[in-house]
Amino acid sequence: MDGLTRLTDGVVVLRPLDLGDIAEHLAGEDEELVRWLNGGPGTHETVEAHVRACMAAWQAGGPTITFGICAGVPERLVGTVDAHLELAGLEPGQANIAYGLYPEARGRGLASRAVALMCTFLATRHGVREAIIRTEPANAASVAVALRTGFRLARRGGEGELNWYVRDLAGASAPIAPYSAGNGD
Repeated sequence: MDGLTRLTDGVVVLRPLDLGDIAEHLAGEDEELVRWLNGGPGTHETVEAHVRACMAAWQAGGPTITFGICAGVPERLVGTVDAHLELAGLEPGQANIAYGLYPEARGRGLASRAVALMCTFLATRHGVREAIIRTEPANAASVAVALRTGFRLARRGGEGELNWYVRDLAGASAPIAPYSAGNGD
């Protein structure tokens, strides 16, 4: 993979993270990101290590692909979306997608757009046939993004387990459903 990959649908831009994103990521991190995605509050050192790992994965061609989600004029980092091409429990040809937005970017449909772009990228550049979104049942915003972008509930997690939403990527270039306020992202 090249470090210059940029994807856009005219509203959001996905691009690889770089060291210049550390301060914006730390400024955007809130309780919701920590709870659902990060596993703990970031520090300059931990975020720098994460960004360096993302950059190295781009150079190596995976197995994790992380994009910064950018929007606005001027373009600003508003979150991240990543795909894990190799993860326990996944079959060959499947990829797990995870995403998170900073507070000021929520409620505008940006996560759905980022997931749709990621699905197209995975299908066309990596031959992924099926995308998975694993989410806590209580994370209503994440569930709404999965449903809006064509995923269906495939496995309901038991106590303390994640629900699995699955999308066949044969039609990954299909448009996403229209956004309406209050549906999660």
